[in-house]
Amino acid sequence: MKIGCVKEIKRHEYRVGVTPHCVRSYVNHGHHVTVQAGAGADAGFEDAEYVAAGARIESDRKRIFDSCDMIIKVKEPQSEEYGLLREGQILFTYLHLAADREQTDALLARKIKGVAYETIRMADGTLPCLKPMSEIAGRLSVQEGAKYLEKPFGGRGVLLGGVPGVPRGKVAILGGGVVGTNAAKVAVGMGAAVTVLDVSPSRLAYLDDIFRGDLATLYATEENVLTVIKESDLVIGAVLIPGAQAPRLIKREHLKLMKKLSVIVDVAVDQGGCVETTRPTTHDDPTFVVDGVVHYCVANMPGAVALTSTLALTSSTLPYGLKIADMGLEEAMKRNPDLKQGLNVYAGKCTYPEVAKAFGLAYADADTLL
Repeated sequence: MKIGCVKEIKRHEYRVGVTPHCVRSYVNHGHHVTVQAGAGADAGFEDAEYVAAGARIESDRKRIFDSCDMIIKVKEPQSEEYGLLREGQILFTYLHLAADREQTDALLARKIKGVAYETIRMADGTLPCLKPMSEIAGRLSVQEGAKYLEKPFGGRGVLLGGVPGVPRGKVAILGGGVVGTNAAKVAVGMGAAVTVLDVSPSRLAYLDDIFRGDLATLYATEENVLTVIKESDLVIGAVLIPGAQAPRLIKREHLKLMKKLSVIVDVAVDQGGCVETTRPTTHDDPTFVVDGVVHYCVANMPGAVALTSTLALTSSTLPYGLKIADMGLEEAMKRNPDLKQGLNVYAGKCTYPEVAKAFGLAYADADTLL
């Protein structure tokens, strides 16, 4: 198979879809890899390293799209890339379609085969290609939230860990999954007073057990959410329904209940956000203020630590990419149920139920198409 990797053009996205190690693995399996010149530079990988691993370097991204059977990226294609996609081409990347009607329509119109990292799901419910980025985003969320609580960055002027004789900062984490658990690790490590809210009793019991009383757990009822955000200095939005738009747990009218210049970090922004006032921001302009509350809503948080993120991401995506390349997409899907969960669009059909539901599209079961 001819595999292409292009440089990410989303604003301040520094990750890359394949590393030299990935290239070597594809080449050893008999495939051809073309990498756009400079694609890995921001993540710490030079063109010469890709060449040494067996890749061909191409400066013109259009030639890569034109010649390759599968395009491997990190982020969803941007509007200027839609026209480069061609019918029958495999697109292997994060898509987050349920919060992006424009992209969904474009991929359906181009009749591409879109496999989304974020919806590949194992039998036990684990999302193997989303998990590493969720771990990073969860840890970064508290790091960034602590920074934007500082007065020079627009916050209340609160130190999360406090000092002797002064109360600790209060952190509320909405969602106890991978993002929430990793956010809790950092927040507890900083010495903050942490409360995690979730709808799953078993998840709350698990968190209570592993943190051994170092944080509080609450059922995520509307009453409990409102009570906790009133008291919190930092709120982390860590809610995820795989492939679906995030539920809006904090409404616009709730912001007036919160402390002035408290901070919300909405990690769910890729799926539309769990705060009604969320809108995507970028690393060079990460925050905005609504009703006295600072919002941090960077849609590609792990891109800030591009080397760590690229290594973590590609270690998870490479095995699936190799299956697609070795067997062909259709056969790989038939043999790997977890990979089949990643198929979101196929030959002009929407094959992921939550995306179809979000936009009122006809849903086509993958089993009938492959």
